[in-house]
Amino acid sequence: MLLRMAVCARLCGAGQSRRCRRRQRHSQADQDSDSEMDMDDEEEEERVVGKTKDEPEGSSVSRSSSCHSSRPSGHGGLGSGASASASASAGPPHPQSLLDLPPELLVEIFSSLPGTALPNLALVCKKFRQILNTETIWRRRCTEEFGMRDDLRKMEILGMSSRDLYVKRVNPQVKSGRFMKLLPDYEHMDYRDVYTHLLHPYRHILGLWQPDIGPYGGLLNVVVDGLFIIGWMYLPPHDPRVEDPMRRRPLFRIHMWEKNKATIECMYGHKGPHKGDIQTVKKDEFSTKCNQTDHHRMPGGRQEEFRTWLEEEWGRTLEDIFHEHMQELILMKFIYTSQYDNCLTYRRIYLPPFLPSDLLQPGLFKGTYGSHGLEIIMLSFHDSKAKATKLTGDPNVPAGQLTLEIDLNRPVRLPDLEHQRSMEELSRLVLEVHEEAQRGLQARDAPSEAAEVAPPQGAEGLDSAPPAGAEGVELGAAACSAAPEPQPFVLPLGVMARNEVYPRTCKMCFYGTGLIAGHGFTSPERTPGLFILFDDDRFGFIWLELKSFSLYSRLTDQLSHAQAPSMERFEAMLRNMQSWTS
Repeated sequence: MLLRMAVCARLCGAGQSRRCRRRQRHSQADQDSDSEMDMDDEEEEERVVGKTKDEPEGSSVSRSSSCHSSRPSGHGGLGSGASASASASAGPPHPQSLLDLPPELLVEIFSSLPGTALPNLALVCKKFRQILNTETIWRRRCTEEFGMRDDLRKMEILGMSSRDLYVKRVNPQVKSGRFMKLLPDYEHMDYRDVYTHLLHPYRHILGLWQPDIGPYGGLLNVVVDGLFIIGWMYLPPHDPRVEDPMRRRPLFRIHMWEKNKATIECMYGHKGPHKGDIQTVKKDEFSTKCNQTDHHRMPGGRQEEFRTWLEEEWGRTLEDIFHEHMQELILMKFIYTSQYDNCLTYRRIYLPPFLPSDLLQPGLFKGTYGSHGLEIIMLSFHDSKAKATKLTGDPNVPAGQLTLEIDLNRPVRLPDLEHQRSMEELSRLVLEVHEEAQRGLQARDAPSEAAEVAPPQGAEGLDSAPPAGAEGVELGAAACSAAPEPQPFVLPLGVMARNEVYPRTCKMCFYGTGLIAGHGFTSPERTPGLFILFDDDRFGFIWLELKSFSLYSRLTDQLSHAQAPSMERFEAMLRNMQSWTS
């Protein structure tokens, strides 16, 4: 660290080396007078911080010009006329160090550096330290590194009240006065305080996270939202409106309650914000704790809490749900999830990387899962496979498990529209491909001796034989790039669908398997099905054994700080997710 500071000091012309270079630029005759001028001008420079006006008299450029004009002429046998002409055409010299640059240019340079480098830069010299107090620098760091958009000075000028700010940033639909807890006055807040005490200390919790809520999981998005860091729990739309936007619920928030201190508040419950805490357990994992769980209770007791939760979670009352099994599942989820009282552990998750060869843009989708309601899945591509991993789950197939696996090497050509209505015809097509795939797996898993046996003349192996119902098999990306024109699509008779409003044309179909299991994730089994790609934002899956149809629609919210560093890290995350609930 000391070496870096010394090198930077030499480059910037700070300390003794700066005076030495300046002495070399002046003649011996006027050394004493110029040295006194330099010291006076240096003090003047250090008082100028981030000004945008023209450089005043006595600046580094003016001094350099006067210093050069005071040098005697006649060097190397040149006449006085030639010397005067050369001096007039030379103009102002190039800056010899960063300190010779105008302060506004230094502000622009420092603004482009990462915020973590600025404290060390302030140790170089007094002038740098004073320039680093300029708000423009820290405002740009807050904007570029963390996406903060609100202007502190603009808010002060417009007179935005704390009450309006709270409603805007936490829940725009809140009308009740019990939520109107006033926030501190941001009049004396500056961007450096926000960066130093809020954004930088909590940068490690920004992004996507999955809460450890048994089989149910979830999706938490921690973002910089104005002057807050807010943890939003993402909830699917009410069943079965799969194409509606996601719902959001704040679980915690962090903000500058005092000038040099960030405050953490729990937002769970119906009594407004209250004291909370956040602990970083280890890398890519953190925990939240509520210090006032009594704020989560309601006057009417558990019955009122359940009615309120049911209306928020499902958009209906218990009397509206006639299916007894569905009532049991809903009640079970309420009892299980409410016991945590917002004291949860979160593990980091990433969005899947995108390659040009992918069938469609990978990402997050919401889909229908029968009586379990809507759930969130993550679609990713791995060579010739497409995988859908649950981010939210249920007691049968918990979060973190691979709900769908699609073989892009095995496209299925649908019959005409009339034959699509027959469940028997669709089952025949898919099961033929399924049997072919199973034989390929058995051949791959056979002993090495059997693998060395040459196939009969003219045969290329069972795994490469074209499946029935397909016009041929092409390897993953090639099959995707040669997508045919959209064709009519209709669900077979007898297939259950939560949402009858599904697309009536599709682009491509592939063989795949879906994961089903008994209660408690008992006897898990992968069963054959048909993957239907409707467009870039919607796809479906027909579960043959269950005779049901799931429709998936893309989650279109902007999710920052969530990109996977590499495909290896993403695949390692998927393996870890499955181990959490296995």
